[in-house]
Order: sequence, then C-alpha cells, then structure tokens
Amino acid sequence: MGNNVAQKLIEAHLVDGSMEPGKEIGLKIDQTLTQDATGTMVMLEFEAMQVQRVKTDVSAQYVDHNLLQTDFKNADDHLFLWSACQKFGVWYSRPGNGVSHPVHMERFGVPGKTLLGSDSHTTAAGSLGMLAIGAGGLEVAMAMAGEPIYIKMPEIMGVRLTGSLPDWVSAKDVILEMLRRHGVNGGFGKIIEYYGSGLNCLSTMDRHVIANMGTELGATTTVFPSDEAVRRFLQTQGREKVWTSILPDEDATYDETDEIDLSGLEPLIALPSSPGNVVSVKEVAGREIYQSYIGSSANPGFRDFAIPSLMVDGRQVHGRVSFDINPTSRQILESLAARGLLEKLIRSGGRIHQAGCNGCIGMGQAPATGKISLRTVPRNFPGRSGTKEDQVYLCSPETATASALTGVITDPRTLDMPYPHYIEPRVIRINTQMLIAPPDSGKDIKLEKGPNIKPLPLFDPLSNIISARVLLKVGDNISTDEIMPAGAQILPYRSNIPEISRYAFSRIDENFYDRAIKYQQKGFVVVGGNNYGQGSSREHAALAPRYLGLKIVIVKSFARIHWQNLINFGILPLTFVDPADYDKIEQEDELETVGIRQTLCQGKRILITNKSKNETYETEHILSERQIEMVLEGSLINVVRKRQ
Repeated sequence: MGNNVAQKLIEAHLVDGSMEPGKEIGLKIDQTLTQDATGTMVMLEFEAMQVQRVKTDVSAQYVDHNLLQTDFKNADDHLFLWSACQKFGVWYSRPGNGVSHPVHMERFGVPGKTLLGSDSHTTAAGSLGMLAIGAGGLEVAMAMAGEPIYIKMPEIMGVRLTGSLPDWVSAKDVILEMLRRHGVNGGFGKIIEYYGSGLNCLSTMDRHVIANMGTELGATTTVFPSDEAVRRFLQTQGREKVWTSILPDEDATYDETDEIDLSGLEPLIALPSSPGNVVSVKEVAGREIYQSYIGSSANPGFRDFAIPSLMVDGRQVHGRVSFDINPTSRQILESLAARGLLEKLIRSGGRIHQAGCNGCIGMGQAPATGKISLRTVPRNFPGRSGTKEDQVYLCSPETATASALTGVITDPRTLDMPYPHYIEPRVIRINTQMLIAPPDSGKDIKLEKGPNIKPLPLFDPLSNIISARVLLKVGDNISTDEIMPAGAQILPYRSNIPEISRYAFSRIDENFYDRAIKYQQKGFVVVGGNNYGQGSSREHAALAPRYLGLKIVIVKSFARIHWQNLINFGILPLTFVDPADYDKIEQEDELETVGIRQTLCQGKRILITNKSKNETYETEHILSERQIEMVLEGSLINVVRKRQ
C-alpha cells in the first residue's frame, strides 16, 4: 500500500512517535514564520531561552499586521523585531512588504519542507507541497531553538477534485463548498489532502486560497502535491531550482474521502458571523452593501486582483460602496502597476491600501455599523473587522467586485459582461529589496526595547487543590478573536501582557477584567461549548487570561491550536465526559477539584465538584506525559528553565 503526500511529508520529518492517528508525534521543523502581532512575544520567548541563534534552515519575521502607526507602540515594536532578527539570525520583512503567507511562498517556500508559523494561516504553504502548520508563538520559539513540534497524528482526509471551474467560479468557492459540507470543525484532527484531475485547472496561488482557509475547517493543515503547477510557480519566482516532485503513490489510500466536481460549483458566500455559514450567492442576491474588499492572505494571488481589474475596466463602482483594495505583497503591487491593472482599479473608484493584513485583522477599513461588507478575507467572526456590530460576508473576488459595481450582493454570472479570461504571466516583477537578511553573527547586537515592551510574566506551578468560581460561561464556536480581540486599539499592546489583559473576553463581557482582577490570586474557571478557541493562533488568548488567574477551562470540545496554547501556559484543558453536564453549570458556581497533581499523572478522568449545587461531574483530558509536565510546572517556559 502506497503513501499519500501528507504521509510522505510526515514520515520524512518524524523524530518521535509512530504514525498512528491520535498518537503524539514529534516533527523536525525546517522553517519558521512569525508575524508582528505574535512575533514580538516569540522573540521575547526566544530571548528567555538564552539561545544565541536560530537553528532552522530559514526563519522569517514579517511585519504585516500592526502597520498603523497612530503612536509610538507599533513603531517601537518594529524596531525591536528588526534588532531581534539581526541578533538571532532571522530574515526581516519590512513594513509594507506584504502579508507573510504569500511573501513566504514567493521567496522561501520549498516543496517537501516543514514550516511552523505563529499564524494559523501558515497552512497556506501546503499549496507548494509543504507540511505547513500553525502553532502558538511559544512552540514556534522552541522550533527556532531546534526543538521538534509535537502534535497528535492526524487522520488524512483525501478530497478528489474532478472537472474544471466554470466561468465566474474560482478557488474561493471551492473552500466555501468544503465549509458548506463540513462546517468549522469538520477538519478537526485531520490533514486535508487534495488530489485528482481537477488540480489541472488550479494554479499554485489558487491552491493557496484553499489551503489558507483549511484552517477555518479546523484542520491541522492542508496539503497539495508538488506537481508541474508548483514548478511553474517557482520558475516564475526565479526559484525553479528548489522544486521537487512530490505526488501521492498510485495506490495511496486515505482515512476518509470526499469528492468535488469543480464543474458543478456555483458562486458561494459565507454569511455573518461564521465561515461555515455558507449559502449560494443567488440566495442572498439583492441585499444592499456598504463595502467590498478584495485581497488579504485568503485571496492573495495576482489573478485575485487582475480579474477584478478587468471587471471594472471602464466602469465605476456604485457611489455608496467603499471598494477597498488590499494588496498582499509589494511584488504583486508592482506587477499590477507594470501591467496597467492597478490604474484600472484606481480609476474605478478603488481605495488602494498598503501591502499587509490591514482590515482582515481590524487594522483599518472597518465597515459602517450594521452595514454589509463583502470581503475575500478568511474570517468573519463577530467584531473582527473593527466594528462591533458588523455584517461581514466572505466571498470570491468575482462576487465582491460584481457587487461593488451594482451596490447589492450580486451573482457575478448575472452581469452583462463576458468573463475576463486571464492567463497567468510567465514573467513578473520580483522584489527582494524589502527582505533583509540577517548578519553572520548577532553577538554584539543589542535588542531595542521601547517602553511598551514588558517582561514575560512568570507563572506558579499547578496547585494540588483548585477551588475557583466559574467567572464566564460561553457557548459553541467561541473564537480567539472573542477571547482576546485584535484591532488597532488592542494589538499594539501585544508585548505588554498586563495591559492587553484588560481586553480579555471584552467582546463577550465588557466587565470581565474588573471581575477577573478580584480573583487573580485565587484563580477562576471558564466553561464553554464545542470548538472552543477556533480561529487565530494568537497565544495572547491563553496568556492574558492566565495572567488574570485562569486555572481551568472545561468545554465540550477544543480547537487544536488554542488547546495547545492553554497547555503551554499551564492552564488545564478539560472536556465533559457527559456533554449534558455543561447545562448544569451556571456562571458564578464554585467548582473544586482535589488532588489534581496526582490525578493528572494517574489517569485521564478528573472529578469536578460543584460546591454551589452539591453536584459532581466527570471530566477528562487527553494530555501526553510531556504536556502534563507543562501544566504541573505552570508553563512550558518553566519546563525549559528547569532543564537549564
């Protein structure tokens, strides 16, 4: 029996464990990716480990999230990141060079390599035939220090693609179809691998669109083969020499399968406020819109701007609509300008923003209150856009542009224009000037720390008896955006945990900080439903609540990255054995568990007593011995320091 692509990549990097689904495995990491919203903490963690230089083949730091310089904080952190890259041996992508994921593919991606990134959409590099995984910042810091990443061995879900995409349907509709079928947690514990004849109509950047939003399925990562399409992409980037063919064996099998006939797809759209709330565009056509936004890490390819440019050529967008153009790399922006495509977008009324994440993470381009914003971004969680009462819909560039022209949600197939068939250029502008290589030695370089950069807080080991109040009870699909919001007001405090903690859970309960600070010494518990912690990999969603006193989180199920982030900072993640017990617990109940240190080491079941109601509930954990040590010691950092 042959291997699929995912199995080949895992087998080539396996340093610990066996490839049995559900078992913990250790993987060697070749490359790391950090961005500024998470990278400042990664660099502080790397500094705390007292490792002099990174031990990966390539580590790259991108400044793409915190580009708005409304005061000194972001500017200071950019200088800190610059100095850290010089000192530790990391490539530095300057502000305005572009979003980490497409730039990394353009300049550093190599088929067959592993990539670990402190951004959940690191998975986009799976489009190159890489094993690319998003993780918490502390795990990325460990990988930079030469340590493996540990994950549960995923099942491999094979998705066979047949046919070819019709006019007005593109790669975004493929991943939206997957979300329509499987929902936001349908990929949990799985790697999604695409194969089949339908790949012939998908460019490498089309595959990026699909791999990027595999994260929204809850998948560990997404994998494509490294085939002729990948070779052509690398050739266009001037890097064909790094290409190697990685294809599934003819007799490869999968743990689970699905099939999509691309020819049968239609334009799709995700309604507020979940990427899994997908319907056909024609079902919601005619709804008035305020904003139409193209670009971001989820639709970063040259064609994702070229097609809209040709659609608006000689036309004006509707007078009420803000048509926001979010270039994803300086290189793409230059190529659009060189071919006259940027001019068409500008003349149509498009608003051109700097190359970066921008509105996707709530850094500008926020929509009007309660008004519909169509976006090609990967997420539409409540308030993520920067507007509390937002109405964000996720769609393809074709749908977003058609709607910008008409002022209402529009199925692009109904436009009175021919589809602008487009051929990927074989020659493009290549810009490497804003990627700064590190010096051979960083021995004499000092880190530049502005006044907003504070030391990492230290945490005590796990107490043997925990008696704590349920300070918050939440429902299903709570995202890390709701646990630790981003945006222009909050993200500048990413290197200042005491200050950023003031915003923890603020989207759910505006008074949470004031209530939590009263229990900071004693600690508190959070109770949640299914898929708790979906979305961004930001470890601040674990770190800030931990600083405030969070001891235990009890839910029906966790999203993978947040579950690991909780463990990394000594928070005990438990799930209900009987999900019905969730309904029995109320906010403000006093919960207690006794002898927890011994119980963790002896078995998987942990008894929780509700002292307020005189009830008991069975919970369980799936921690490995390695993870149990982290929780007992109070954090992974404590474990590392203990071993020094």
